[in-house]
Amino acid sequence: MSSAQPAFGAMFRELIELGVVEIDTEPLDARIERRLKDFWENTSCPRCGHNAVQTWPHLDRVWCRDCNFKPVYTYGTPFHEKHLSCGEVLLAFTLYADTLLSINQIAPLLGRAYKTVHTAIREVEAAIHRGFPVVWDLLDQTLEGPTQVDESGRVCSGYKGQEPPRPSRSRGGSSQTGRSRWRGRHGDQLTLVAACRDSLRVIRGQLGIDFSGDLEPVIQEAEDLSQPLGEVWTDGLQAYREMERDHRTVVHKERYVSSDGVHINQAECLFSLVQPWLRKFRGLSKHGLEQAAHTFGIVRSLNLSGESIASTIDCLVIGAFRNST
Repeated sequence: MSSAQPAFGAMFRELIELGVVEIDTEPLDARIERRLKDFWENTSCPRCGHNAVQTWPHLDRVWCRDCNFKPVYTYGTPFHEKHLSCGEVLLAFTLYADTLLSINQIAPLLGRAYKTVHTAIREVEAAIHRGFPVVWDLLDQTLEGPTQVDESGRVCSGYKGQEPPRPSRSRGGSSQTGRSRWRGRHGDQLTLVAACRDSLRVIRGQLGIDFSGDLEPVIQEAEDLSQPLGEVWTDGLQAYREMERDHRTVVHKERYVSSDGVHINQAECLFSLVQPWLRKFRGLSKHGLEQAAHTFGIVRSLNLSGESIASTIDCLVIGAFRNST
């Protein structure tokens, strides 16, 4: 097997091909259908804007009594017009976001082409990003304690489909085909900044590897989701010392926990988990790296809060409906 092949073990791939490993998503399909129809009955019609949409338990169509619009219940969502069932779409995203499987490994598990699975996952990911703040605000929880902030430098893989294209060796890459780790100019580098408070995990990207940038995006998002932010704890990086917000610092050259108990263990633990998760992509562009890291923070937050798959469905559906109405 060539190195460009997906990383499934040969025996497991054979079990998939023999049909020994089978996936039944019917229960998940039914749950998604019920949730989508609930949202249709509580939102306005995308055509006329009236709250007059009716659904039926055993019909795929919904109906606006005002303008007679009759779309399928998946209309306007990442489930619409896919070669995957609703349950397979959500399963593909869950395997992508909550395991070390890459899309190259998930596609054969579902018996679908890479592009089909990749498109579905990206659309779900975008919808969940939009819907997460709303769902998080509705969860019955109380966030307490300080907000810990830390950073981790990452090297991106280049432009990957953007302009200008990556011409291999001339921009520092490999002469071999396929993806390679990019070691390019300073502009192709990104620093991930994480803010952790209780079960909340927020990860944002900042340009540059020698981080001295603006902390406001990750701090502001953490504050919006925490209500309020709480005390901020950081390490001794110069960028943190210049923060306008009140904060406390632990200097890691001296100790990992300050004499008065300040530490950033939650943030460092988060990066110890996200780094191996990111490695499965074998290189990401700047946009792809920030998007993937942000997704990891969302899913990690839901897991730590003890939320079920229902909350993930709500993030997706709310994000889809917020985008289409």
